[in-house]
Amino acid sequence: MAQISLSHRLRRTPFSDGVEAAGAKAYTVYNRMRLPTLFESVEADYRHLKSHVQVWDVSCERQVELRGPDAARLMQMLTPRDLRGMLPGQCYYVPIVDETGGMLNDPVAVKLSEDRYWISIADSDLLLWVKGLANGYRLDVLVDEPDVSPLAVQGPKADDLMARLFGDRVRDIRFFRFDMFEFEGRDLAVARSGYSKQGGFEIYVEGGEIGMPLWNALFAAGEDLQVRAGCPNLIERIEGGLLSYGNDMTDDNTPHECGLGRFCNTHTAIGCIGRDALLRVAKEGPVQQIRPIAIEGDPVPPCERAWPAYVGDKRVGQVTSAAWSPDFDTNVSIGMLHLSHWDPGTALEIETPQGMRPAIVRDRFWI
Repeated sequence: MAQISLSHRLRRTPFSDGVEAAGAKAYTVYNRMRLPTLFESVEADYRHLKSHVQVWDVSCERQVELRGPDAARLMQMLTPRDLRGMLPGQCYYVPIVDETGGMLNDPVAVKLSEDRYWISIADSDLLLWVKGLANGYRLDVLVDEPDVSPLAVQGPKADDLMARLFGDRVRDIRFFRFDMFEFEGRDLAVARSGYSKQGGFEIYVEGGEIGMPLWNALFAAGEDLQVRAGCPNLIERIEGGLLSYGNDMTDDNTPHECGLGRFCNTHTAIGCIGRDALLRVAKEGPVQQIRPIAIEGDPVPPCERAWPAYVGDKRVGQVTSAAWSPDFDTNVSIGMLHLSHWDPGTALEIETPQGMRPAIVRDRFWI
């Protein structure tokens, strides 16, 4: 089987030694870094994530830092979400759009202080867009990629593991909030967030030299909790409706098409670059939108390309992510459907590599 040739362009992370020792079997390239995608098997990793606790190397969630007097102004230019009420210590999910209202990224913004933000990005060159805006508008702000590597602790036992390392105060962090905790003389931002619906935390590790000491300390503290190395799990993320930028949505889609309208305060988000375009979308409504779709039959293969969705001979959309769910005994999937065929209960035919499959549009995601 062909392999990816490694080079300095595919950067290692502060936790790569631990990931390799844990037996990662597969990786993808994400923001020019190596993101593990498999340890034991997709289903075994899924079952363990839902039952115990995992430590994920998500250093590939690179940070775009905004720092300076115009940091808040630039942050609002990027997103149609109204950020005026955002306080230091909060994390906001922020659709990032271009001048046409197209999605450029769907990161989490972390407000460290009134004049300093981190944007924890999905896979894209967002840093260049932000630098371009800052320079084009001559803003008094520094835009850079800091030496920050997130480490996620996810699963139902995440609180217990984190409390052993950082103390019981970590249990008090509210969802999408963060607080500062000390490890080996270094203050680290710890947020209650993560790319799963099982609950957990993300530790923003400043300085790569403490990466492996932190990794080893978590595993030493959680041995009786059955802690394992893990990674974002395809099955679990589809069950929970967690979208993947570049797979389920691109810059051809608006936040409203992606079901993210609740994160858009377009009328009040004064200064957003794509505001005028999104006001038109909000008024007219999207003509297509992401929906959960249950695909019948045996387990489907990996969705390496979009699978067309039909009603009769008419193409009405596509499936972008799919996997067999052991817990729900069906193929779970995420699709983009035309408004004429996105209602719950609509019967579809999905063109998979194994042939046509019957499918049903659901009213909600599985978890």
